[in-house]
Amino acid sequence: MSDATAGGEATAAQGYAVLARCWRQPDEQLRTAIESGALAGVVSERETLDLTALGTEHARLFVGPDSPPCPPYESIYRDGDGDTAGNVLGPSTRAVVDWYDEYGLGLDPEWSDLPDHIATELEFAGHLSAVASRETCEQFLDEHPRQWFETFLDGVRAETREPFYAELADATAAVVR
Repeated sequence: MSDATAGGEATAAQGYAVLARCWRQPDEQLRTAIESGALAGVVSERETLDLTALGTEHARLFVGPDSPPCPPYESIYRDGDGDTAGNVLGPSTRAVVDWYDEYGLGLDPEWSDLPDHIATELEFAGHLSAVASRETCEQFLDEHPRQWFETFLDGVRAETREPFYAELADATAAVVR
């Protein structure tokens, strides 16, 4: 493998990791990264970021208390029947866990969310881009993220009140295509 190829794989893995981090609950580390311009390739640089407002929007879009408009789980989008949303932990969740198992990976004990969460699938795509062939990573993207991300990301763009999430949806779509 050439150094250029290895560098490209490392860059892809880092890109997936950054996107995954951005889809998790916003925290001080994310605010610092945005305000410093470290995420300029993902979202617009801002001099200040209201972390409370971003956290509130994250909860409204993805958590609830009621049914959130944009649940970040593959099973919701893939395991339903027609216009009816699927339930979490459906068959597509099992299929993505089989991928993780094949590579000897489990969920991070500090990550309390489900295995088919957008952040987890992006982290795994990053892992694959670092340790597996490009074809294997593409197969995973075809079988999982590309099956539901477009619908999810369109929903985020339509529902969000924070430019951060619209920009993040655009960046995620560009990387996963």
